[in-house]
Amino acid sequence: MSDFPLYGLSEEHLAIREAVRDLCDAKVAPYAASVDEESRYPHEAAAALLAADFHAPHVPEEYGGAGADALATVIVIEEVARACAASSLIPAVNKLGSLPVQIAGSEEQKLRYLGALARGEGGFSYALSEPEAGSDAGGMRTRAVRDGDAWVLDGVKRWITNAGESEYYTVLAVTDAERKTRGGISAFVVEKSDPGVSFGAPEKKLGIKGSPTREVYLDQVRIPLDRMIGDEGTGFATAMKTLDHTRVTIAAQAVGIAQGALDHALEYAKERRQFGKPIADFQGLQFMLADMGMKVEAARQMTYAAAGRSERGDADLTFFGAAAKCFASDVAMQVTVDAVQVLGGYGYTRDYPVERMLRDAKITQIYEGTNQVQRIVMARQLLAGVQSQL
Repeated sequence: MSDFPLYGLSEEHLAIREAVRDLCDAKVAPYAASVDEESRYPHEAAAALLAADFHAPHVPEEYGGAGADALATVIVIEEVARACAASSLIPAVNKLGSLPVQIAGSEEQKLRYLGALARGEGGFSYALSEPEAGSDAGGMRTRAVRDGDAWVLDGVKRWITNAGESEYYTVLAVTDAERKTRGGISAFVVEKSDPGVSFGAPEKKLGIKGSPTREVYLDQVRIPLDRMIGDEGTGFATAMKTLDHTRVTIAAQAVGIAQGALDHALEYAKERRQFGKPIADFQGLQFMLADMGMKVEAARQMTYAAAGRSERGDADLTFFGAAAKCFASDVAMQVTVDAVQVLGGYGYTRDYPVERMLRDAKITQIYEGTNQVQRIVMARQLLAGVQSQL
């Protein structure tokens, strides 16, 4: 589908939401606390999502995927995040890692790698950031040098989500040190099994503990010429175009986290009694809950609007993707903090999930571009006059 109603979801999208929510309630949420507590990969969620074809719903049908449109993919990620933020990074990062192939790859690459992803033969991660290249992605130092019938990659990638678990990696590397972001960076597919690929120890993180974050080491990694994604020097443009689309998925993750926290706060407020009645009867708390619900729904609508632009490839996607990611992640942080407050002392303990949700929410303000960077992106778009005039 390429056309979305301005307000409301189609019957198909509603059915997808119901299916994913039922799956997550049964097979994802019950393990979320132990995944966080033990800092372990959510294998139960991964198996359940794969069995239901929700592990990489964006892969087109011609490559064996579900062929979900951008809005359906957003709904999948939102609903998984409502139950477990770390698990939602399975479909989210599979899209992030493989989208460069979908955008700029050859037909052979799409058949090989998108097909493998759809069949569940391995996840796909995205290797852009480096120790000295975070927000300034153009400052990367990883090099790719042509050597006969191969490219040889050397460098270190940092903050790589699901590194070590994924079988495939989109790696950005400098192929012309003089040109850098203006045609000197290229994209490649690197496989976990390629000689010279290794991984650092998992980072000890505040949240999303079930999703491993590691460094990826590339030591004289020799790969065939046909592993380059698109033409030489187009990698940076492909990477930025990818982020325009995938920032929408981070917005969806943030909405899901916020909705999960709101759900638990509402349930608790109706059950917890003080001064002889449920605390939900107190107007001060009602105002807090109302603000939480209002913010979550505003973030959801902005995210869905951005998803429609992602599906259509609208000219104002860059603005809407940045705005949705920035707004929704700020909302997730606000709402999870308020959810902890609603639960009082209980909210501050690991016996209740809102403490985990608060910790998970923080990363959405940081990765795939900090919210400070998103505001720079939005301002440039506004000044260039490309914002939608709806």
